[in-house]
Amino acid sequence: MGAHKTRVLIVDDSATVRQTMKAILEEDPGIEVIATAADPFAAARCIQSEVPDVITLDVEMPRMDGITFLRKLMSQCPVPVVMCSSLTEEGSEALMQALEAGAVDVILKPRMGVADHLNEARDMIREVVKGAARARVQGRRPAVRPLEPQAKLTADAVLPPPSGRAMSRTTEMVVCIGASTGGTEALREVLEVLPANAPGIVIVQHMPEHFTRAFARRLDSLCEVSVKEAEDGDTVMRGHVLIAPGGKHTMLERQGARYLVSVRDGPLVSRHRPSVDVLFRSAARSAGANAVGVIMTGMGDDGARGLLEMKEAGARTIAQDEASSIVFGMPKEAIARGAADRVVTLGGIAREMLHAAER
Repeated sequence: MGAHKTRVLIVDDSATVRQTMKAILEEDPGIEVIATAADPFAAARCIQSEVPDVITLDVEMPRMDGITFLRKLMSQCPVPVVMCSSLTEEGSEALMQALEAGAVDVILKPRMGVADHLNEARDMIREVVKGAARARVQGRRPAVRPLEPQAKLTADAVLPPPSGRAMSRTTEMVVCIGASTGGTEALREVLEVLPANAPGIVIVQHMPEHFTRAFARRLDSLCEVSVKEAEDGDTVMRGHVLIAPGGKHTMLERQGARYLVSVRDGPLVSRHRPSVDVLFRSAARSAGANAVGVIMTGMGDDGARGLLEMKEAGARTIAQDEASSIVFGMPKEAIARGAADRVVTLGGIAREMLHAAER
């Protein structure tokens, strides 16, 4: 008997998008598109016949918008949902509402006319859908399904590995955090309880471009710390959080006694841009024992190597535990490599992080 396939329902009012998404997903032998639907009412009929493992859901549709349908779905038949949207600033605000309503991740609609984007989008879309299939949705336990190995670049493609234990201690510490599937709400829980004078923080959350700006604005409105999307040359300082922009790698650099971020183009690393491995490696190189590394919920292994490099450079390292992770992929890989000094629940990450930074 063959391995169980991830069964997907595609909901989008564009026939072209439905056909393109179906073709992209079914290039992976581990994914089966069981149905497509042009609107939420058609989707509801499909779900009555067969409940999928994952739903990809457009935001703007006739008869009922995607967020309204998502809320109804979460209250009646919780299924992992990946929101699919066009690359717009306005759409990114709606996606923040979708993540609050229970969506586990977001993807961009593939742009057929842009070859490079489509090639990158293929792998990303399949990765996100597979990750969503393992997500816990209102107590649902993830199924364990094998992933086919795929070639992927490491942080070596962006910057060389650390040459040894990094610079001498400074009075200021910097915290680097990496997260993916389930990370938007998990990061909110961590940042909301931080005091206004918390150490400077740099975060990589796997999200498409533009969406990170809306995500940063939302967090800034909820937290005592100041939160913004990182720009090249921004200083990392107390009471401030920098979110790596989607579509760009963000690295930590040191100038004298202060830290700043470098935001650059580059290839996908661990199939992501921004990549947690790139941020963590830069912290190992530039901050060493002046840094704290935190890896949180997410699919795959991005950040596991980098967290180990941070630990070997003298940083304190923390991983989110399985029970509180939406997807226990990235933390699990980091723990397996011996990269985590501490494994804590989501509710304990802020306290552990502050304790490590003030040691």
